Amino acid sequence: MQRRDWLKGVSVTGMGLLSSRWVTTVEAATLVSEKFPALADLALSYASSLGASFADFHVMQTDSESLFAREEMVQGVNADSRLGCSVRVIVNGAWGFAAGENLSEEAVKKMTAAAVALARGQAGWRAHPVEIESLPAYDGSWEMPIEIDPFTIPLEEKVGQLLGINRSALGAGANFCSSYLRAVRERKWLANSFGTRISQSRVRINPGFSVTVTDPRQGGFASRESFLPPRAAGYEHLCDWKSVEEASLAVEQAKEKMAAPSVTAGKKDIVIAPSNLWLTIHETVGHPTELDRALGYEANYAGTSFCTPEKLDTLRYGSEIVNIFADRTADQGLSTIGWDDDGVQTAGKEFPIIKDGIFRNYQMALGQAALIGREGGSNGCAYADGYDSVPLQRMPNISLQPGRDDGVTVESLIADVEDGIYVDGRGSWSIDQQRYNFQFTAQVFHKITNGKLDGMYKDVAYQGNSVDFWNACDGLGGKDTYELGGAFNCGKGQPGQGAPVSHGAVPARFRQINILNTAEESGRKVASKCECSGGGTAWA
Repeated sequence: MQRRDWLKGVSVTGMGLLSSRWVTTVEAATLVSEKFPALADLALSYASSLGASFADFHVMQTDSESLFAREEMVQGVNADSRLGCSVRVIVNGAWGFAAGENLSEEAVKKMTAAAVALARGQAGWRAHPVEIESLPAYDGSWEMPIEIDPFTIPLEEKVGQLLGINRSALGAGANFCSSYLRAVRERKWLANSFGTRISQSRVRINPGFSVTVTDPRQGGFASRESFLPPRAAGYEHLCDWKSVEEASLAVEQAKEKMAAPSVTAGKKDIVIAPSNLWLTIHETVGHPTELDRALGYEANYAGTSFCTPEKLDTLRYGSEIVNIFADRTADQGLSTIGWDDDGVQTAGKEFPIIKDGIFRNYQMALGQAALIGREGGSNGCAYADGYDSVPLQRMPNISLQPGRDDGVTVESLIADVEDGIYVDGRGSWSIDQQRYNFQFTAQVFHKITNGKLDGMYKDVAYQGNSVDFWNACDGLGGKDTYELGGAFNCGKGQPGQGAPVSHGAVPARFRQINILNTAEESGRKVASKCECSGGGTAWA
């Protein structure tokens, strides 16, 4: 469907329905705020009367909107709202949980009874009773500051921007271009037995595109995705994005990548841009230092962890310049919130995971610190992705800190590399079931020759293990090179949950990292320049 035809068809009906949906959810949230104190008191007092030693009551409303376009067509407009509540209890040393959409007093009482019954049913076969630390009581609200609410932007304007991106890419020579825009608003209310009564609201947004160029003669193709990361922000996140210009650049880089020589496998120095390094941080530091994974309680989505508790305060995770810190307070961080879903206040709970290269802390939720004899309790790392999801230990914002010299730039890091690769943009990844051995690709691999960028390589992946890799880091950009990347939906748990998380990083240099040729690894033929008369391409 062409843009003008689509807009003509939805301008009165679809756009009106979408706008009225978001007005309705605002009205529903107002009603929840009014009803919440009485419902919370009912759930908590009833849980206590049934024998619960602890209980909390959650209400969550999630609004989400996703737009998709390909070339000159609008492929989809998805809008969804979910509202419901849950009760979580501890009875006889076991957890119980129940959830539903009905917020009536009768439904909440039934839900509470169901959670207690589930806990009683589990108590008999638990090897060790659940024990949690006491938390301070909080009474307040937190709202993420945004400048422009994305749910108030007319649908026509958002679709117009996506189609403008596609049009720019096609005009620059792309054969295909797809673009998207996702926005989510979460509203949460929490009450617990410790006396906490809080409400929170936050918004996140995720724009992007992918361009593809093809070579029908050779049967080849290359793609390049956008570099703009998702953010905890409003529509203002798109206002400074030169999306049309980036789409055109992406096409040129995809063409250059398609024509580039295939990399020769072996050891090379690499400089990694924050646009790629955030994902490496996520997989090689973020997931391995989740305490539930380290203890073997969590094994979904790539296994447990090599970071077992005896390595705390002893493992040299990286070189002495490597400092990776965690927080839920960073400006525009996707994990940023006032309180986590256990009711732990996040301000003041910032902590180092790796300090001066040494492994110092796990990410922990309620009741986990005591399992390894750690004082201080939870560091605010609980999150549930919906009203019907149990809060899990989930990543805070986890970020590589700048180096000590603020004068170090990506250019100066590259200048000290004779034969290497500059890695830019998130690609694919693979990691083993202990979060140890890995390989990563990227959007663009620039060749470095004698300290200068010198064209591109293709068919590149960098490979290693988490500890050797971070110990090979010998250079970090200064504070002006810091950028915030992140994932809109990080998977964990069973049933699976998705959580938003940001990872800040500076450009970083790593010495003698193993480089794979992905074409060779997959058994594909590799094109190389022919030295015979007449030029052309030979297949090796």
